Amino acid sequence: MKLVIIQSPFSGDTERNIAYARAAVRDSVMRGESPIASHLLFTQEGILDNNIPEERSRGIIAGLAWRRVCDFAAFYIDNGWSHGMIEARHLYKREEIPFVERRLIVTTRVIQP
Repeated sequence: MKLVIIQSPFSGDTERNIAYARAAVRDSVMRGESPIASHLLFTQEGILDNNIPEERSRGIIAGLAWRRVCDFAAFYIDNGWSHGMIEARHLYKREEIPFVERRLIVTTRVIQP
């Protein structure tokens, strides 16, 4: 079973983004992977407050520490790229940590005759 860091947007429309991140975790598990989505875990009530800069920073650092043991990271990009996701991608590239981009929403293009 591969260890996977899930990256998806969190801030902004947090309700929508949390639902999307949960779907990303499910997708990863259904692929036979063992995912971690620190942005879902650490932002839960009673853990860290994402609105307090120091706590948000600690959460980001703690989540990125998993890169030392992961097999790869999966960026779920249907909702675009957040600043944090872009920073993580730069870090993974610098450190040569494999990553993939994934979509949950399949779009089809209808070609008119």
